[in-house]
Amino acid sequence: MTSIVIPAHNESRVIGRLLDSLLAESSADEIDIVVVCNGCTDDTAQVAGRRGAGVRVVEIPEPSKHEALRVGDEHARGFPRLYVDADVVIATSDVRALTHPLDGSSAILATAPEREVPLAGCAWRVRAYYQVWQRLPAVREGLFGRGVIAVSEAGHARIAALPPLMADDLAASLAFAPDERLVVGTARVVVHPPRTWSDLIKRRIRAATSSAQLEHYQRQERNGPEPGGQDHPGQDRETAAGTAGQPSARTSKADLRAILRAEPKLVLGVVVFVAAAVVARRGSRKAIRSQDFGTWLRDESSRQG
Repeated sequence: MTSIVIPAHNESRVIGRLLDSLLAESSADEIDIVVVCNGCTDDTAQVAGRRGAGVRVVEIPEPSKHEALRVGDEHARGFPRLYVDADVVIATSDVRALTHPLDGSSAILATAPEREVPLAGCAWRVRAYYQVWQRLPAVREGLFGRGVIAVSEAGHARIAALPPLMADDLAASLAFAPDERLVVGTARVVVHPPRTWSDLIKRRIRAATSSAQLEHYQRQERNGPEPGGQDHPGQDRETAAGTAGQPSARTSKADLRAILRAEPKLVLGVVVFVAAAVVARRGSRKAIRSQDFGTWLRDESSRQG
């Protein structure tokens, strides 16, 4: 039986569409869905509970995605196992496509679906940003930024060993070598983008902050903590990723130049992309200096039911 763990914090506006999509085509005992409501102050648990016996709802008081995933694992019944964000939409047929490569007949330990990012209704700068972002090699090939990752039992053991990180999906993606992970072309997930520039910047600040935390963890894994334990995530972050064999998903100037060579018409999009990166880096400095990796800057415009 395939288990699906869905961490949800105040997602009453959107979790119903995900659950309805998952349940519409599933047969009896095909999938095991566990929704972990963490620190909810709305009626997420009630909305999920109304979907019937096919959905088990667990409530915990702490608003923590990492803790919700851990508790979800305790209640999940089988493998392969999917971790799905509450604000995306994926169907049972896509779940089947994701789990097929995880049957043990190959070296694949983790899979993710292709993204569908509906940009209608988004501000022009948001559209321009995503037109570039979706063309980046790391974005096309990595398992992150999709809101869904599926793992085999062996793959689960790999990501269960990771520390609690804000960039949980990026860390999970980088935990697997390219020949151990697969983006399944026959599976799709709808990832709703922010509709406003301010909400996009919130996402990018969160990404910049979480990337710094991940790079800090990578340095510690490579070199060990500094004497006295005074190792700060903001130190040397420009050269941390991708050095000494460490995997990275950072965007390089060469990536952007390659996009422009292939599609010169995207020059405005590249300008917008760089502007967003600069603003996000500046916005993340305070959190990085204070090692605040618990504040989750959430965009609400993507959660309009």
